[in-house]
Amino acid sequence: MKKLIILAFTFLLFQTNFGQTAKEIINKNIEFSGGLTNWKLLNSVQLQGKVILGVQDEYPIKIFQERPNLTKTVIIIDKKEVPTSGYDGKKGYDMNFATNKLETYKDYVAENFDNDFIDWENKGFSAQVLGKEKVGNTECYKIELTKNINKTIYFFDTQNYKLLKEIKKEETLQYSDYKKVGNLFFPFRIESSSPKKDGDFVMIFNKIEINKVFPENTFKFN
Repeated sequence: MKKLIILAFTFLLFQTNFGQTAKEIINKNIEFSGGLTNWKLLNSVQLQGKVILGVQDEYPIKIFQERPNLTKTVIIIDKKEVPTSGYDGKKGYDMNFATNKLETYKDYVAENFDNDFIDWENKGFSAQVLGKEKVGNTECYKIELTKNINKTIYFFDTQNYKLLKEIKKEETLQYSDYKKVGNLFFPFRIESSSPKKDGDFVMIFNKIEINKVFPENTFKFN
């Protein structure tokens, strides 16, 4: 009987420390960042700030996003807006900085407006907890989302479930300086790094607006 009590206590202790499933952790992230309903009511986002490339290259930046998958990023050079990437609903494009020209891609795969956490099961993802790991001095839950052969690892603060880090195949993103915009929380600082170090950047936003009605030609490009 004594052994059974010890085993039961050990099981309960294990459940208390490690019992949260990936689904529960993801749901808490959604809940604490604004709630599923508010995220689904989000139809557009405009972000303004600056992007830092390398050590000294710094440019004002604007990012426009609208459901279902429209997006456009521009940097300001000599007071002129220069599109660098986007998707207009039919074609995707990226700036070729070697030629300083936009290149279009008919087979461009547009990213979803919602992040992968929203309705992740319906999107065909599976999720598992890989344990805990620190991001800086902050202890995080380490969650892996998998779809087909694609895997992404996410790190959620164990205290408030904020997303602090994301590791993709060719890029690592770190999120910080969260602020409330309307009913939702957004990171106002995003750092990107890659193994090759050829596309590293830091984006710092000073203004984020949601559910704006954009002019019809916002996502068009020449």
